[in-house]
Amino acid sequence: MRAIPAQPGRILAAATAAGTITLALTSGVAVAAPRAKPLPCQASVSHAHPADYTTTDVRVHTADFARVTTVAHYRTTATKHHAKAGRKGNATIPYYISGATPGYTVKVSVSVVKGTRTGSCSTSFTPHR
Repeated sequence: MRAIPAQPGRILAAATAAGTITLALTSGVAVAAPRAKPLPCQASVSHAHPADYTTTDVRVHTADFARVTTVAHYRTTATKHHAKAGRKGNATIPYYISGATPGYTVKVSVSVVKGTRTGSCSTSFTPHR
């Protein structure tokens, strides 16, 4: 068996004549990168109880120019929308309520991304006839 020298904290690979490969971690200290602070995310709706065939806005406040994704989870389907927050971190995403199940609370999941940072929040509305 022939060993290949390695530096501390590296993976050492060795191969035998029979073709077996052995991997081992050499001594060393592994340091995890610090987690990025989550992006702020606040969400609300313009109408908590919208009537069918009306529009309710999902209002999101986050970091300036962050990408915003919302998903409204209806009883039988999910509807996704994308937007970009403005200079003050605000985004408004309209949802047209078309024949949604009356009385069923629709949860809206919100995710925000800016660079390597992410955040999430949610809000909801309950349609009526």
